[in-house]
Amino acid sequence: MPALMGCLLLALGGCASGPPRAQGPFPIDTPAAWSGADASGPARASSLVQWWSRFDDPLLSRLVARALEANTSVKSAQSALRQARALRDVAAAGLLPSLDASASAQHGTTGRHDSSKSFRAGLDASWEPDIFGGNRSALQASEASAMASAASLGDVQVSIAAEVALGYIALRSAQERLAIADENLAGQLEILQLTQWRLQAGLVTSLEAEQARSGTEQTRAQLPALQASIERNRHALAVLTGQPPAALAAELAAAGPVPRAADDLALGLPAETLRQRPDVRAAEHRVAAAAARVSQAEAARLPSFRLSGSLGLSALTLGTLTNGASVVSSLLAGVSMPVFDAGAARAQVRAEEAALEQAQAAYEAALLAALKDVEDALVAMRGDRQRLTHLQNAADAAGNAALLARQRFGSGLVDFQVVLDTQRTLLSTQDGVAAASADVSTDVVRLYKALGGGWIPDGSDAARAPHDEPPRTSRP
Repeated sequence: MPALMGCLLLALGGCASGPPRAQGPFPIDTPAAWSGADASGPARASSLVQWWSRFDDPLLSRLVARALEANTSVKSAQSALRQARALRDVAAAGLLPSLDASASAQHGTTGRHDSSKSFRAGLDASWEPDIFGGNRSALQASEASAMASAASLGDVQVSIAAEVALGYIALRSAQERLAIADENLAGQLEILQLTQWRLQAGLVTSLEAEQARSGTEQTRAQLPALQASIERNRHALAVLTGQPPAALAAELAAAGPVPRAADDLALGLPAETLRQRPDVRAAEHRVAAAAARVSQAEAARLPSFRLSGSLGLSALTLGTLTNGASVVSSLLAGVSMPVFDAGAARAQVRAEEAALEQAQAAYEAALLAALKDVEDALVAMRGDRQRLTHLQNAADAAGNAALLARQRFGSGLVDFQVVLDTQRTLLSTQDGVAAASADVSTDVVRLYKALGGGWIPDGSDAARAPHDEPPRTSRP
């Protein structure tokens, strides 16, 4: 009989199905190169880990480091990762036997007389052999969920680093635009003073004086909006670094240039980018977890086996429990199999299969979104660089025109309308150059984010586990 039972268990184990696996890393056609890139070259994911250092701005690097350490979203993702790893350990414990210690004392009375006393101490052990792989599938699902949580933490880190860089660029851009407005306001005030002197001398009319005052007030009206933008960006950066809104007021009070990254980024192939993006990694691990849950649900429809036993000491007095006590032992083997559950187990399998299809669709969506993010960033960066070049040429010409207009107005060769027009054009083009320069830096940050820079996959995620191989299932 033991030999027959062993052969039966082996036969049933051979008929068990392994968890279904995804049929390859990329279920969509991946392009061979980026259509929006001027050139591509080899690049490694490690070159994008601390991409913010390529801007050569120590303050930016310090702010990013603080955010990655103290940001509330990062802390929440770290807690979620610890929870997922703890649940993985819980699932792993289900594969091993359990051992419990117990002790009891019993005292019975009949009327006013003691009738019986007994003392007992022992060990209880139980084990459920994982014949059909249900517990192994649960462990695989927990492992995949833990790796998905690790990748989700990386996705949060990527997003937070990019948000800090974008906020810092917006702050420096607003400070630069405020300085440009102040500089133009100073020039307009000189023209206004000159116009008032000429009005007193009868060389111009009050029309020119009012036009000069109107232009000055229009420029002055831009200053409060720019100052408010500076304050809002300071508050945002402080909150991103896990501090109260006003915490960085002193540190960010001094104006600084807009950070600019070097133009030496070598783009890797699209497939390499997809592998290094944390959101794509997380979606892939969720597919693996959903596939393992399908196998777990299928195993729940099959018989389950359980072995249990106990070993203990029993005595009538506490003193004899360790000397002369009776040894009590038992061994129990059981098997259970669902006979009728109104289709609940089969419905659970269908539910898990539907969840797997959802995870696969989400994985494909993550792949397509990753490709789109990189292409959009490349197109935006190329367009903004061209726009910046033209605006710089326009600003140089506007500066020369404004200087000539002031000189000729001082000599009485042109009317004031020419001076007013050149002043407005100069302010507009200089402000446009500052905004376009910030847009180029913003595009670079978004490109780094789209490429998945800013995180380091840990060993469990970077190296694919043995059970991440293509599916191999068998049926009896």
